[in-house]
Amino acid sequence: MTGTGLVLGAMGGKVAEGGRLLLRPFEALAAARADLFLFLPVFMATGIGLWFRLPTEPGQGVYAALGAAGLGLALLAWRGPWALRPPAVALAAVMVGALACGLRVWMVASPMLAAPYYGPIQGRIIDIDRSQTDAVRLTLDQVVLSEIPPDQTPATIRISLRGEVKTYQPGATVLTTARIAAPEAASEPDGFDFRRMAWFQQLGAVGYTPNPVVIWAEPGPYEAWINRIRAYLSQAITDRVPGDAGAFASGSLTGDRSGISAQVVADLRNSSLAHLLAISGMNMAFIVAFVFGLVRYGLALVPVLALRIEAKKIAAVIAFFVAAFYLALSGANVATARAFLTVSIMLGAVLLDRRAITLRSVAISALALMLWAPESLLEPGFQMSYAATIALIAGFSPVERWMKAKKLPWIAEAVGLLVATSVLAGVATAPYAAATFNRTAPWGLVANLMTVPVMSLVMGGGAVALVLAPVGLAGPALWVMGKASAWILFVAHWVSGWGGAVTPVPQPGPWVIPLMTLGGLWLVIWAGRGKLWGLAPIAMGLVLWGLVERPVLLISSDGVLAGVMGPEGRALSSSRGAGFAAEAWLSDDGDLADPKAAALRPGMEGAKSQDRSFAVAGLKGVILQGKGAADRVAAACKAADLVILPLSFGPAPVQGPCRMVDATLLARSGALGSRVVPGGLVLIPVRAQARVWTGNDRPVEDVLVTKVAP
Repeated sequence: MTGTGLVLGAMGGKVAEGGRLLLRPFEALAAARADLFLFLPVFMATGIGLWFRLPTEPGQGVYAALGAAGLGLALLAWRGPWALRPPAVALAAVMVGALACGLRVWMVASPMLAAPYYGPIQGRIIDIDRSQTDAVRLTLDQVVLSEIPPDQTPATIRISLRGEVKTYQPGATVLTTARIAAPEAASEPDGFDFRRMAWFQQLGAVGYTPNPVVIWAEPGPYEAWINRIRAYLSQAITDRVPGDAGAFASGSLTGDRSGISAQVVADLRNSSLAHLLAISGMNMAFIVAFVFGLVRYGLALVPVLALRIEAKKIAAVIAFFVAAFYLALSGANVATARAFLTVSIMLGAVLLDRRAITLRSVAISALALMLWAPESLLEPGFQMSYAATIALIAGFSPVERWMKAKKLPWIAEAVGLLVATSVLAGVATAPYAAATFNRTAPWGLVANLMTVPVMSLVMGGGAVALVLAPVGLAGPALWVMGKASAWILFVAHWVSGWGGAVTPVPQPGPWVIPLMTLGGLWLVIWAGRGKLWGLAPIAMGLVLWGLVERPVLLISSDGVLAGVMGPEGRALSSSRGAGFAAEAWLSDDGDLADPKAAALRPGMEGAKSQDRSFAVAGLKGVILQGKGAADRVAAACKAADLVILPLSFGPAPVQGPCRMVDATLLARSGALGSRVVPGGLVLIPVRAQARVWTGNDRPVEDVLVTKVAP
């Protein structure tokens, strides 16, 4: 062979080797295709997440292209080479996630109130709960607003009652006079976007009324039937179990939380026990497991039946109908519907002689829920419930096998499994709880160990009371339910008062939770030693969380409040105004101070009731307040680089080199965050996107404030 041939042969060998290296990831995917089904929800969630991050609303052409590409990828996954099938399925799942979002937008589209409204309101009560200020709230549908056309009237509205509160039932039509407005967007960039959540819930306006709420019509036949049962159970519980314990028991069983005080809610949250009150996975699992076990083992006690029927399947069918009834009884909210879907899939597996509790069942329920309501992916309830479920399924069996291999005494094994369950669920949900509530509860494990087993008595007692109530024998079951509820509230109050019961944490950046979720799922799903790669994104997420930098300046959406990061934490220009923006900013900072204390911190100069000045990133700023604020703009603009005015200044010229932030700008931008750049400060709008829920016709650009030399 000539020298040239040797060189070409060597080059060909290197090319072939390089090709094999490129194919190895695809070959590994093809070899692991038996477990890849569990990754389908991950890729669908990726498509949903990317869709929500888009700056503008996709048009019909975008969805048509996604559909065509998805069909092509599906064909490749069906008939293409084995090595290309897994990535084709993955990309198709991403596109399905985006398409599901587009379909959901079309399904739930409804008006948001265009301008604030004060006047008469008629509507039907569909939900009763309490606000953060402990006020009773009514959510209404079939809304009628005076002088507002039906095609511009929101599908649902929510009103807080500040006057006399009567006894109301869902389904009743009421009349009142109230102040309402469209829901507010997030209080800072990448913060909790209440407006987006409200849009997908078809909640077009929120507000309050100090006036009486008059019942115009009683509930209809079906609503009256389900409400009679709910009212009967709630009344029976609170009659036999008065006080907070009865309110907790009633809220856990029926979903009626209107009797639960704000202090109880705070104690439950600070002791990491708030999940016991939410009618979701745990509550549904308790009642379904109780009914399933009662029916199955009850039939086993009757030899004639036990030898002739499949008691397990009969129990599954009865448990399904009980779950469906419980779904209707509790108001069929999103969390309960998610739990019902998961339980239904597991009971269906029992009927088909399949394993009921598997990761595949969880994956199927997640796929179904994200197809139907893709926005649920962004809800903490979705994230925490699936994180706990996956961790328990993946980790419980190995722990149980290890304990049996050690041949521990039954009491030690029972205690060990209880501890393992609380640890697995606590570790899995900790990042999501910390990101949602901006706090961790170090004593939460202790509180859960002391209360979670007792919670089964609350739900079991409620189920028994429901069965025995028609014959007047519900008393003992309600007594057990009340004592168990009282114990839970005692533990919550006790633990929340321990030293260091609450540890504040700052709000993570937008990529922290996705990275940690991806790493956790990789650890659970991937088989073999390669699963250890899941530790990398978890570590990266923790590092990014630790390095998070909070905005040095925040401005509320109405311009009446500003907060600047000072030496002792964020200093506020006022302790009141801007709704819950002040509390949200401090919470996201990981700051336990209240707004009154934050308004006294150094960083804001001037009397609280007058103009407040501040300095940030080498710039001078001032927020104008009180009467005659617009008349002081010119003087303020001569002395400051940034002037904040909670009014529309108008087209009149301003003397001096300053950047004006007034109500006209804030109406489009929403609240403003900030980022320090060389020579100035970038103000980042909350409503930067032009999406259906923002109401913007085009994206809002960042505002640059620079230091101008005199």
